Amino acid sequence: MHYPLEPTPGQVGSMMAAAEEFVADFLAGEQAGGRAWMHAGMPRPTGLADPPAETPGELDHLLGVVRSAVARADDTTSPRCFAYFPGGGLVSAAVAELLARVTNRYTGSGAMAEDLVAMEHGVIRWLAAEFGLPTEATGLTTTGSSTGTLSAVVAARHRVLGGPGRLGTLYVTEHTHHSVAKAARLAGFPTELVRTVPVDRQLRMDARAVAELVAADHAAGRRPFLLVGTAGTTNTGTVDPLAELAATARRWGLWFHVDAAYGGGFQLTERGRRRLTGIEAADSIVLDLHKSLFLPYTTGVLLVRDPLALRDSHAADAEYLQDLELDESLPNYADLGVELSREYRGLRVWLPLHLHGVAAFRAALDEKLDLSEALHEGLSAIPGVETTRPDLTVHTFRVAGGEDANRRLLAAVNGSGRARITSTRIGGRTTLRMCVLNHRTREQHVAEAVAAVRDAVPDALRAATRAAA
Repeated sequence: MHYPLEPTPGQVGSMMAAAEEFVADFLAGEQAGGRAWMHAGMPRPTGLADPPAETPGELDHLLGVVRSAVARADDTTSPRCFAYFPGGGLVSAAVAELLARVTNRYTGSGAMAEDLVAMEHGVIRWLAAEFGLPTEATGLTTTGSSTGTLSAVVAARHRVLGGPGRLGTLYVTEHTHHSVAKAARLAGFPTELVRTVPVDRQLRMDARAVAELVAADHAAGRRPFLLVGTAGTTNTGTVDPLAELAATARRWGLWFHVDAAYGGGFQLTERGRRRLTGIEAADSIVLDLHKSLFLPYTTGVLLVRDPLALRDSHAADAEYLQDLELDESLPNYADLGVELSREYRGLRVWLPLHLHGVAAFRAALDEKLDLSEALHEGLSAIPGVETTRPDLTVHTFRVAGGEDANRRLLAAVNGSGRARITSTRIGGRTTLRMCVLNHRTREQHVAEAVAAVRDAVPDALRAATRAAA
């Protein structure tokens, strides 16, 4: 009997061959430079939202639809993409995903996939050691720093305040990622308990100001419990004074959480480790490996100094789990995070690291820091451009011609097809932003991006002057 959902070996081979051709064509385009932006002139395929038919479709036709849809999306894997946080999407990680999805093992419990969980656990322990956390530190891979931050807030509430329903104040800056405020709200903390600490001239959390604010809150009868530092803000890539913040957290008995979603991967380099000094004192760290380790989107990690804080605040039990014989040396990830139904995303981390070796990742990250220096020098040399030296690889710059000039400059650079950049607002002013992070980005791509900005500045300033006249 033929079972349509179970392909024959020949059908599997045909599907793999078609997918291999798709991947090869895609990678050839990326290695040739990619597009780095949505192809606005390409017509949208018809029938994208149609319901599936009762009868089988043709794989070649369906892959053609996918190819067109991909071409109309922003090319975040292009070496010329400097927008937001570019996502490299290593091919080796995609191979790992194929293996994980086909075998489809459940890794929420160490009892159901001992060896697979041991592989993921080994990577977590290696990362914890790289950040200088104690040997008992633990964690798990997550869908990203948003879910990891939620778990960190819940663990901090349990450890410092005593559990659900207990309210306290937590401390961020205006540049802290909004996922922290969202996690606080989901954990039951009203907006007024999320305290915004002033920043200094470099947009870093003011260590003296937070110490004074915590002391004032204590004196007013509030219960400070969580201090959040950032190792690379989204807006500017700025690293907060982590060592000073850690000292304040220890002094007042606060949980010290570090958002290293963007900057955490640079801990593998000597320069990055120096710039992230103090992160080793964190009670919890979140990082997105889909940013600074070039893995596919939704590959995050939460690391926690004390495993009991995470387990005590997340573990649950049910009678139907009574048959599981648990190995105490392995974690039950379902007891450490918010997910019960859990994909095996650990393989997409394990395979690239073991296949390429850690040195390859260190070298790639060092290259991004070198390219970041080159980008800063190039932007600084353009007449009319104002910029500051970055902590890591995020660059912000603007021209002095006001809002209109900067919007025109953004449009001109993106319209040139030579680089993809974005904008943000800093101090109420439109500011252009570039991030060097894609593993495919090389010196020539940075040079071309600088040239695109340099060539566009005079026209943007002239056009803005004419519009204002």
